[in-house]
Amino acid sequence: MASKSEKARERAERAAATLAAQKKREQRRRILSIVGVVVAIAVIIGVALGISLTRGSTKVDAPVSSSYDLAIGPKNAPHTVVIYEDFLCPYCQAFESASRDGLAKLAADGKVRVEYRPFHFLQPDYSLEALNAFAVVKGAYPTGDVAKKFHDLLYENQPDEQGPFPSMDSLVDLAVQAGAEKSKVEDAIKATDSEQSWTDKATAEANNAGVQSTPTVLLDGKLYQQGTSVEDLATNLIKQLS
Repeated sequence: MASKSEKARERAERAAATLAAQKKREQRRRILSIVGVVVAIAVIIGVALGISLTRGSTKVDAPVSSSYDLAIGPKNAPHTVVIYEDFLCPYCQAFESASRDGLAKLAADGKVRVEYRPFHFLQPDYSLEALNAFAVVKGAYPTGDVAKKFHDLLYENQPDEQGPFPSMDSLVDLAVQAGAEKSKVEDAIKATDSEQSWTDKATAEANNAGVQSTPTVLLDGKLYQQGTSVEDLATNLIKQLS
C-alpha cells in the first residue's frame, strides 16, 4: 500500500503533467491563432492588390499612339504593350522591376513595342515633380537612351509614398546620371512646372482613356490582368510574349 507521502507525490506529478499538457495546448492554440491572423492578413493584402490592379479598369480605351509616351521596340512589332504608370506608385515600381529586363530583351528582338505612358495619378507633389522632370529630359533628348535611363532611375530611386521626397537637386543628379547635360535640364527640372502643358495633357489622355489604377497594362489594346500580383502580371506577360 502506498504511503501518504507517495500518494501526495503521485498527485503532485499528475497535477504537474496536467498543467504541462494545458500549457502545451495553450501554446499550440496561440501559434495557430497567430498563423491564422498572418494568413488572413495575406489574403486581405492579396485581395487589396487585386483590387488595386483592376479597380475601375474593366474598360480602358487607350489611343493607339500617344505623344506622351516613351517607346522601345520597333513600330511594326507583332505585339504592343502599353503601361500607364506613376513614378511614385510602389506597384508600378514592382512591375517595372519584374518586367524591365524581359520587356527590353523582347523589344530588342523585335517581338514587342513597349510604350511607357507616365501620368500624374497619386496626390503627393512628388508624383507631378517627377513627371515634370521626365518630360524635361524626354524633351531635351527625344531620341536615344537618356530618357529611358532616367525613367529607370526614377523607379530605382523611388521614395516612399509618404516621403521624405527627393529634392529637385536629386532629380537633376539622376538626369545627369542618365546621360543628360546638367545645363540643359537643371533649370527646367527645378522649376517643377516647366512642362505643365505636357504633364496636363499626358494625365488628361490617361483619364480620358479610363485609366483608374496604376499600373494599368494593355496587351495589343486589351487590358492585361493575368496575375494576382504585379510580379505575376509581369512574369505571365513576358512568358506570353516570348
